[in-house]
Amino acid sequence: MHATGFGGDPVRAGRRRRAAQRREVSRLVAGGALHDRGSAAAEFAVAIPVVVLVLACCLGAIQVASQQVRLTDAAADAARTLARGDPPGVAAARVQRVASSAAMSTSTSGDFVCVQLSAPAGFGPAALAGLQVRASGCALAGGL
Repeated sequence: MHATGFGGDPVRAGRRRRAAQRREVSRLVAGGALHDRGSAAAEFAVAIPVVVLVLACCLGAIQVASQQVRLTDAAADAARTLARGDPPGVAAARVQRVASSAAMSTSTSGDFVCVQLSAPAGFGPAALAGLQVRASGCALAGGL
């Protein structure tokens, strides 16, 4: 019993198979598929710094948002402190405990005492860009 290939002739079947393989290899070489070895690793090596940069920017944005929330809470607390009639030094000390680099200004509008806080961003690209985080809070004067 003889093994037959494409045309029924065992010798011709092997030759045809080898010729087809050669054509496939030459097509791959001409198309550049064999020359693309390692391109996935190179693309990965280029993509890693971009992914790290995006993650760093996201973490920086979260830090700045957290700082904004802390400043808003400190401004509201300082406004309530001043509205109760406590001295400005007490309100400033409470603000400095939460945000040491914050600048505080106060204003009165009718029955309301308002506090505005401003501090430089403390993390990441926002700090490098010189971004200022601001918050304000108001309280009814004479309140508890």
